[in-house]
Amino acid sequence: MNADTGSVLAGTSPAPPLGPHGERLLHGWYDTGRPADLAEHLGRYGPAPLAAARSRGAAMPLVRAVEEAGLTGRGGGGFPTGRKLRSVAGARGPRVVVANGMESEPASRKDAVLLSLAPHLVLDGAVLAAVAVGADTVHLCVPRDGTGSADRLTARVTERCRAGLDPVDVRVHALPHHFVSSEETSLVSWLNGGDARPLATPPRPFESGVRRRPTLIGNVETLAHLALIARHGPGWFRAAGSPRAPGTRLVTVAGAVHEPGVYEIPADLSVTAALHRAGGPRERLGAVLSGGFFGTWLPQPPDAAEPERGAGVLVALPASACGLAETAAVLGYLAAQSARQCGPCRLGLPAVAEDFAALARGTGDRALPERLHRRLGLLPGRGACGHPDGAARLAASALRVFAADAERHARTGPCGAARLPLVLPVPPARPPAKEEWR
Repeated sequence: MNADTGSVLAGTSPAPPLGPHGERLLHGWYDTGRPADLAEHLGRYGPAPLAAARSRGAAMPLVRAVEEAGLTGRGGGGFPTGRKLRSVAGARGPRVVVANGMESEPASRKDAVLLSLAPHLVLDGAVLAAVAVGADTVHLCVPRDGTGSADRLTARVTERCRAGLDPVDVRVHALPHHFVSSEETSLVSWLNGGDARPLATPPRPFESGVRRRPTLIGNVETLAHLALIARHGPGWFRAAGSPRAPGTRLVTVAGAVHEPGVYEIPADLSVTAALHRAGGPRERLGAVLSGGFFGTWLPQPPDAAEPERGAGVLVALPASACGLAETAAVLGYLAAQSARQCGPCRLGLPAVAEDFAALARGTGDRALPERLHRRLGLLPGRGACGHPDGAARLAASALRVFAADAERHARTGPCGAARLPLVLPVPPARPPAKEEWR
C-alpha cells in the first residue's frame, strides 16, 4: 500500500463520521433522515479534489488510489475499477464517462436509494472519473419508469452548474426500463441513437463507445465509492471489509426478513450476518437468493458465504414457498425480456423457461430434470451478451438446491406451495414492443 496516494488525494480532508453500523455512503442519511442538498453535501465532504484527479503524472494519482483501494464494480460484474480507469485514460482521442443508474434488476433498489439520498456523491464520482481519464462529458443514465428521478437529478446537475462545481458537461438521460437495457453496450447503443439493447462485442466500450470514443461505464454506487476514495485514500477504504473483499457495498434485503430494505454492509459480511442486519428471518427459511435474477440460490444454512457479487440482492425464501415455482417465474420473465438478437435468447432460453415451468407445475415428465441440465449446458458463452449466461446460472443453482423437490415434482406432481403467491418481485413476462426499446 502506498500511503502517499491517500495523502495526495485527500489532503487534510477528515474521514466522515460513520453510520450506526459503519456505513459510509449512507452515513449522512443517518445524520439527518433525509436526502442531502448541495450545501449539506459540501459542508460534509467539501468540494471534490479535482486538481489531484487532473494530474497527469506518471502514476495518475486517482487511478492509482482506486487500484490500491481494490474497488470493484458494484453493478454486477465485479471488474476492477482501477483497471477500467487506466484503460480509458490510456486510450487515444476524446473520452466519455457513462454513469449507469439503470438498475434493471427487479429485486434491487440500492441504486435508486443511493441516487435519492446521496446524488451529489454519485455526481462527484462521475466528474472525478471524467477528469482523471480526460473525458469532457458525463452521461448519467437512469430508468424511464415514471418516478421522476431523471427530472430530480437534472435539477441537482443544474444546481451544481450554477455553483460552478463541475468542469465537464453532465447530462441526465431517461432510458427504456427493460432488463437488458442496463447492460453497458445497451447504454452505448441508446446514446448513439439506437435501441437500448446489447451490442455484439468487440469492440468493448472502453475501446469504442459513445460516438466511437473510448468510454468508461461505471455503476453509480461504484462512482460514489470513488468519490470517497478520492477524498480519504485507499487505506481508509480498506479499513472496512477484508483484503480479499475491501470496502463496503449496498445490498437490497427482501423476502422473509423483519426489516426489508437497502443496507450498507462490509463487502466480506456473510449472508447470515447480512440477513440479521435486516432484523433476521421472520420464519424458517428454505433458501436465499443471492445476487438477484442472475444470481444463485443458496441452501439453508448458507454457512459463511458472502453475498453474490452480482446486483447486491439477498432475498430470504421461506421454507413454505416453492423454489421451483419462484425460479420458473423468473426464467419466464428473463425469456420475455431478452433482446432476441441471437439463438440462445430466441430459442434456448425460452425452451429452458418452458421446461422449468413444466417442472414447477409437476407434469409427471420424469425426463425433465435431465433435459434441463442438458439444455442449460448449451446456453453459457454463446450469446451476444451475458443474458443467457445469467439465466442459466440461476436455473442450475435451483436444480442443485431444490434437487429433492425437482425429483418429487417430476415423479408425483407439484407441491402445494407451487400455487402460493410468489415471494420474488417478478414483473409480468411481457416482451417489449419494438418501439419500447427507444
